[in-house]
Amino acid sequence: MKKNRFIISSLLAVLLAVGSAHAEEALRPEVGKPLQSAQELIKAQKYKDALAKIRDADAVAGKSAQESFTIERMRFVAANGAGDADAAAKSLEALIASGKLAAADQQKFVQAVAVGYYRAKDYGKAITWTQRYFKEGGNDGQMRTLLVQSYYLNGDYANAAKDLAAEFQAEEKGGGKPAQDRLEMLAGCYVKLNDMGGYVGVLEKLATYYPKKEYWADLLHRIQKKPGFADRLALDVYRLKLVSGNLGGAGDYMEMAQLALQAGYPAEAKKVVDEGYARNLLGVGAEADRHKRLRDLVAKQLADDQKNLAQGETQANAAKEGTGLVNIGYNYVLNGQNDKGLALMEKGIAKGGLKRPEDARLHLGHAYLLAGQKPKAVQTFKSVQGADGTADLARLWVLQSQH
Repeated sequence: MKKNRFIISSLLAVLLAVGSAHAEEALRPEVGKPLQSAQELIKAQKYKDALAKIRDADAVAGKSAQESFTIERMRFVAANGAGDADAAAKSLEALIASGKLAAADQQKFVQAVAVGYYRAKDYGKAITWTQRYFKEGGNDGQMRTLLVQSYYLNGDYANAAKDLAAEFQAEEKGGGKPAQDRLEMLAGCYVKLNDMGGYVGVLEKLATYYPKKEYWADLLHRIQKKPGFADRLALDVYRLKLVSGNLGGAGDYMEMAQLALQAGYPAEAKKVVDEGYARNLLGVGAEADRHKRLRDLVAKQLADDQKNLAQGETQANAAKEGTGLVNIGYNYVLNGQNDKGLALMEKGIAKGGLKRPEDARLHLGHAYLLAGQKPKAVQTFKSVQGADGTADLARLWVLQSQH
C-alpha cells in the first residue's frame, strides 16, 4: 500500500516531537550512552547497528518509564529504517501502552501498528489493530483496504467477502465503478468459500465493468455446466461466444456454422464462415478442403432458403400456433430484413401455442439487438424466465448489450 510509507514517516516526526517534550527527564548513563550511539548510527543510516545498541540499553535493569519509552521510540525509528516491520510494530505497541502519547497522536499510532503488523505479515494482529483504529474513530479508506486484505491473507474469507460486498454495494449505489482487483479478490473469496452462486454473480460484474473475454469464457462455461442446461441451446451459447471474442480455432467456427445450418439459419452460418476465413482460421491447413465443402454447402442452402422464405412465411401464417412465425421472422432478421422479421416474431409470440415460449423470447431479444433496438432487446431479455438455461443466457445478453 503506497500510503504506508506516509503513515510511518508522519509518525517519525511525531516521535521526535514527543522525544523533545520529555527531554528534560534525564536518562541514566548506562541507558543514555548506548542510545546516544544508536542515534548517531541512525543518522548514518546504519540501522541494524543502531538496533544492537538499543538492545544494549534495553538490557539495563530497573529502567524508568521514561527510559523504556525512549528506548522504544528509538527502536521504532531504527527498526523502520532497517525494514524490520515486526520489531517496528512491537515498538509502536509498547509506545501506545506507555501512556505518554498525546490523545491527538494515539489514533495515528494505532494506525501505524496495524500497518506495521500487515507489513510483517502478521495478519491476525493487523486485523486486531485495524479494528481498534476504526473503533477509535479512524476513517481512512486505505485502512478499509488493509483490513479486507488482512482478512483474505489470514484465511478469513467470509469476513473479507462481507466487507468487499458492502463496499461494492456502496460504490454502485453512489454511481461508482468497483475496482477490478477488488472484484477479483471477492471472486476469490467465494471460490474459497465454495459459493459458486456468489462467484458467478461477481464474474457477471467483472464482465460488465471489465469485459475481458476470459471472464466471458468462464461465465459461458459455468452456465453450460449448470444442472438442467438444455443441449438445444448450444447455438445460443456460440452466439455469445462470437460476440464476446471467445470463438477459438477452426473447430469452433465449423461447429457454429453447422449448428446454424441445422437450425435453418444459413445466413447466420455464412457470416460465421466468412469471419473464419477472414481470420485465416478456415481455408488453410490440412482441413482446408473440408472448410471449402462447408462454405459451398452454406452458399447452396442460403440460396435455397432465400427462394423459399416467402413460402415459409405463408405456411407459418396458416399454422394454428406461432412457432413457425417466430422462426421465419428470426430468419428474416438474420438475413438483414429487420422490420419484417421482428413483426413476424412479435406476431408469432402473440399468436401463442408455442412449444418453447422462453426460447422465442430469447431469440426475439437477440433479434432486437441485431436490429439496433437495444432498449427493447434488454426489456425482452429480462422477461425470459426459463430454468433450462434460457434465463441465464438472456441475463448474459443484457450484460453484453451494455458494451
